[in-house]
Amino acid sequence: MSWWSDGDDADDERDYGEYDESSVRVRPNPKGNKPRTKQRPAYANAEEGVVWTVDRGRYGVLMDAGTPDEREITTARARELGKKSVVTGDRVGVVGDTSGSEGSLARIVKVHERSTLLRRSADDSDAVERVIVANADQMLIVVAAADPEPRPRLVDRYMVAAFDAGVEPILCITKTDLADPAPFAAHFSCFDLRIVTTTSTSFDEVAPGGQVSPALDELRGVLDGHVTVTVGHSGVGKSTLVNALTGSRREVGVVNAVTGRGRHTSSSTVSFKVPTGGWIVDTPGVRSFGLGHVDPENILKSFAAHAIPAEGEPVDGIPLAEAHDWEIVDRVEAGELGDVGRERLESLQSLLQSKGGVSGRDLAAAADDARSDELG
Repeated sequence: MSWWSDGDDADDERDYGEYDESSVRVRPNPKGNKPRTKQRPAYANAEEGVVWTVDRGRYGVLMDAGTPDEREITTARARELGKKSVVTGDRVGVVGDTSGSEGSLARIVKVHERSTLLRRSADDSDAVERVIVANADQMLIVVAAADPEPRPRLVDRYMVAAFDAGVEPILCITKTDLADPAPFAAHFSCFDLRIVTTTSTSFDEVAPGGQVSPALDELRGVLDGHVTVTVGHSGVGKSTLVNALTGSRREVGVVNAVTGRGRHTSSSTVSFKVPTGGWIVDTPGVRSFGLGHVDPENILKSFAAHAIPAEGEPVDGIPLAEAHDWEIVDRVEAGELGDVGRERLESLQSLLQSKGGVSGRDLAAAADDARSDELG
């Protein structure tokens, strides 16, 4: 007897005997596809590539880089990735049509672990980060000696972001035929920071085929074998420099003669292969660089870790890079890094205050309490 039977088999046969399993009505799937499952394919056969550009939901991926089969393909982001972002520089797993033929479209199904991740925010109070590039190991901070005027405190921001991301910063001063770069470079003499310079005419000295001119040999050597991301104020010549180094044809602009500001010409982040080796990633010019994503405690530590050590034995045998925050403030203000170090410290203190964190001077004021706690 079935669970629904009332015990009268004759009545049951009369009421339900005309029905069988084929009579069951099933509501069709409105999307016309198979029911979703929590099990996702492993994509063990996914091919590996590197994202070289991102543009409106489409990702340019370089496959088999450095081999005779090297090719550029167009891909879309697979739904399986969920909310995980895909950015320029990512090493990814790709499935589908990876031939690169016209009209083909593959899918990015994996994003491999990133070695570095360079980020910024809209402003210092904005905790929402904006990823710029993944897996870069160098940051080329491009400033102009003049037209537009260089801004040391903007460079400070770039350096903090680079230190936070584990990326090596390099300062490139362009247009040195318009002004002496030495006074600006002196702002950073307390750091172990590599500085290269170029002139406006250096950009015009590019041999046919995109070969780099002798005037840019030093910079070419800096980029060789590295993935380098460029950052800088609009109008400083980033895209012009990238064109000179790679033979690409990125749009370049001019500086407004009235405002002294550059015009945004690059609207996307794009990677270019340097003919002599390595990659350079050109980013859109910005007039601000928020550090809302950076832990305030890392700002002074980053400063101390990359400062040139003072001559002789460090205070109490402790290098500046290993000192407490309040000790860093005390020692720099005492002259350990000279006037330039004090200037840079004040800039970092203003960054701390703009993020709503404890200022360096507050740390110095609390030094006696900290010492007492350690002794107690």
